[in-house]
Amino acid sequence: MTQLTQRRRKGLAFALGAFCAFTMAEVSSPISSARAQEAETTTSWAMAEFGEPLYDESMTHWPYANPDAPVGGSITLGAFGSFDSLNPYILKGNWPRSIGLIGDSLMVGSGDELASAYGLIAETAEFPDDKSWIIFTLRPEARYHDGHPITAGDFAYTMEVIREHGRPFLKSFYEEIESWEVLDDHRIKFTFNTRDTMKPLMNVAGLSPLPKHWWETRDISKTSLEAPLGSGAYRMTAVDAGRSVTYERVPDYWAADLPVNRGLNNIERIRYDYYVDDAVMFEAFKAGKIDFRSENRSQRWATGYDIAPVKDGRIVKRAEPNNSPRGIQAYFMNLRRNKFQDPRVRQAIGLLYDFEAIQRTLLYGAYARIESYFPNSDFGASGPPTAQEAAILEPHAAEIPPEALTEAWKAPSTDGSGFNRRNQRQALGLLKEAGWELQGGNLINAATGEQMAIEFLIVSQGMERITAPFVRNLQQIGIDASMRLVDTSQYQVRLDDFDYDMVSVALNFFPPPGAEQRSYWGSAAADVRGSANIAGITNPAVDALIEQVIAAEDLETLKAANRAMDRVLLWNYYTVPMYFNDEDWLAYWNKFGFPETRAKYSVGFPASWWVDDTLAAQLNQ
Repeated sequence: MTQLTQRRRKGLAFALGAFCAFTMAEVSSPISSARAQEAETTTSWAMAEFGEPLYDESMTHWPYANPDAPVGGSITLGAFGSFDSLNPYILKGNWPRSIGLIGDSLMVGSGDELASAYGLIAETAEFPDDKSWIIFTLRPEARYHDGHPITAGDFAYTMEVIREHGRPFLKSFYEEIESWEVLDDHRIKFTFNTRDTMKPLMNVAGLSPLPKHWWETRDISKTSLEAPLGSGAYRMTAVDAGRSVTYERVPDYWAADLPVNRGLNNIERIRYDYYVDDAVMFEAFKAGKIDFRSENRSQRWATGYDIAPVKDGRIVKRAEPNNSPRGIQAYFMNLRRNKFQDPRVRQAIGLLYDFEAIQRTLLYGAYARIESYFPNSDFGASGPPTAQEAAILEPHAAEIPPEALTEAWKAPSTDGSGFNRRNQRQALGLLKEAGWELQGGNLINAATGEQMAIEFLIVSQGMERITAPFVRNLQQIGIDASMRLVDTSQYQVRLDDFDYDMVSVALNFFPPPGAEQRSYWGSAAADVRGSANIAGITNPAVDALIEQVIAAEDLETLKAANRAMDRVLLWNYYTVPMYFNDEDWLAYWNKFGFPETRAKYSVGFPASWWVDDTLAAQLNQ
């Protein structure tokens, strides 16, 4: 999944999707500090998880933002699927992910760092050496779009809403918060049930406030299509339920001149049109009804842009390196179903996924196979375990596959011919060991007489095309394999209810890995409706390793613990890892300007781009 938006660390309340978290990372050395004779507390405008923040208080704007960028213009973007609610806090409903445009958070991150936080609503953050609490001092000028001041009481109200009504992911993300206290209108204190770990502090730094005065007259436990009141650079001005949502730049935005915002949010009007068919959305782009797209289909990237607007320069097509760590994209097996309980069954199913053939026939050789839950990052396992990783794994030796202690995990491979006989034989051998036998061409459970049946839950025709070869391979060994294509609303409901056999999902992590891992792999989340534990993993060893990851006090320890956890996940065959792209594929009508300097981890669209009136006029000639 390609992240093209400016890496601004929007507030959780507005920006969290079903399977993605936004983690503000741990605090270390301050830019400015208030200290007694002995260092007991630190007060700072910026924080970094390890080491010091890249930018100090002399920063006037990000180097990847143009403070002299022109402001104005309108753009239309495409979004897949639909939406039926504008309330992103609760489990009910499907909401537009672009709603993050209307919200500010306590602190925001930098596009040049993986783990940093700089003051936005919060002017400063104060915390003790043991990291048991944090006090945010709010800027007195911070305002909602109706002019009402943002207060500490709004953040307290937000936490109350999350605890009572929030999506499971949100609840788990803040579970280290023991209590919160409004000290005055501009100061709020969060106390944690942890010590000597900065992760909980940084998680709460990404919190967006709910305007208490606005929501108290409404029922936040219900879905709604009323545009919510926000505090960010954009306000929602038009909603066509399920079809489009329009945002307009706030002319008197309170934070426009802060260093973290100067040169950003230059486009006057941004409209998102929703499409239930990705092919139709692409045709809309070619016709000029959509101004920018991030391409995610290799076939289309290779052949679909051989069109006149690209040849004559009206459409710009370019590939940019993507340095951002990725989460896993994989087919998840639902362990809540008895047929997937045996790891030999799961391993056998993975053997029938012929990536090499799919890469050759469908992906144009453009992707790399995923062999970690944390691809394109330093947090994934590679090679045999190091001594440090082995020491972390050893206490759990009785609960984990023995291979995890000594061997490197490798995805099964083929010759790419499409005739996967060797892997079929190996898969059938594993299935027989697990009690499944071929009878009359059908794979039958020897104990119950039932045929193995697997339905893939699919939400797009593009994924249907990619999954079809996998389905055929499973059918060849007697499995009653099929696909079920549903719309986005049905898909979300079935995902929330764990109503699937296998499903393809991409799970983001925001480095360094943290509390979101509990939601993805933790036992406590397995049976919580709407949780992000898609596979239904309940493994005490994984639980323990997650806590070691979260509690790590230095980067190297965190990496070792996360790699150890990665090995346990891989060797349990909970998923069939798919593939990833280490490039951003961009296509846009030639009407944009953007800074010469790009952020290390983002192309910055749309935050740091702008509409170039001269180029736009040339398109209309």
